[in-house]
Amino acid sequence: MRIFVAGATGAIGRPLLAQLLAKGHQVVALTRSPEKAKALVQQGVEPAIADVFDPDAVKAAVSHAQPDVVIEQLTALPKTYTRESMSAAAALNTRIRLEGGANVLAAAQAAGVQRYLRQSIGFWAISGTGLADEETPLSLDASPAVAADAKIVTEIERRLLTTPNLEGIALRYGFFYGPGTWFHPDGDVANQVHQQQFPIVGNGEGVWSWLHIEDAAIATVAAAERGNSGIYLIADDHPLAVRDWLPAFARWLDAPPPPQVSVAEALQYAGADAVYYGTQMRGMSNAKAKRELNFQPRSLEWLIGSAVAHTR
Repeated sequence: MRIFVAGATGAIGRPLLAQLLAKGHQVVALTRSPEKAKALVQQGVEPAIADVFDPDAVKAAVSHAQPDVVIEQLTALPKTYTRESMSAAAALNTRIRLEGGANVLAAAQAAGVQRYLRQSIGFWAISGTGLADEETPLSLDASPAVAADAKIVTEIERRLLTTPNLEGIALRYGFFYGPGTWFHPDGDVANQVHQQQFPIVGNGEGVWSWLHIEDAAIATVAAAERGNSGIYLIADDHPLAVRDWLPAFARWLDAPPPPQVSVAEALQYAGADAVYYGTQMRGMSNAKAKRELNFQPRSLEWLIGSAVAHTR
């Protein structure tokens, strides 16, 4: 197939391009940088140069590419994972997802594209027992930043899945780890763990759903090839509470054990969102992706051989 990728130079974009090429697809990647365009050519990817905030330029780029499928991975996330950095990046990240994504979606519809996939988020599900599935709504009344982002994601998914004459697929990914992510030995969270700046909040019962960045790319390609319209939760097989994954991550990094802080302390120094991630988050089920996409995620690398891995 001929596949157009928007957001091809980010953490997931790089392995995604590699997977698409390995499966024999013709790939066109959107970039606004002539320098990045040259690098894309060297990879065997056809560049399309346009600013995602210029709707006419995006429309022309997609029209010229004439793709069968569009994959949208547009984000503007910072390299550091802190309350301050995330807050500073929020406005541009929101704009690129809403306005930039709308431009790509409109261009795809105008060009008669058959199938459209876009990045979404699955770990903000409403609270409840067991793992969330594709029918579980996102939590619109969670902590402030989480609720605001959940509303944005819900609107983006609604817009995609109600676009006429287009097979829309929303991929609700778990937390990325692996090369180029925050959760890698050279990533920002690893540095925070070394500095004992990433604590367990309260009883650490917030459940995180993990996804290796290469598995995210593999699942995305599978969805592009044979996915059905709708939502897919994409994560590994074993969501884990913070009290389980964070100490294991620290040991894997050869870092000191993470400190533990009370909910009150976390509220004072880090805010309500830190409490949500540390104590309230719900895990997600990958059963649909395994059933329909033959998704086979790898085990979380810092748990292989650990006591936690054998007791899950």
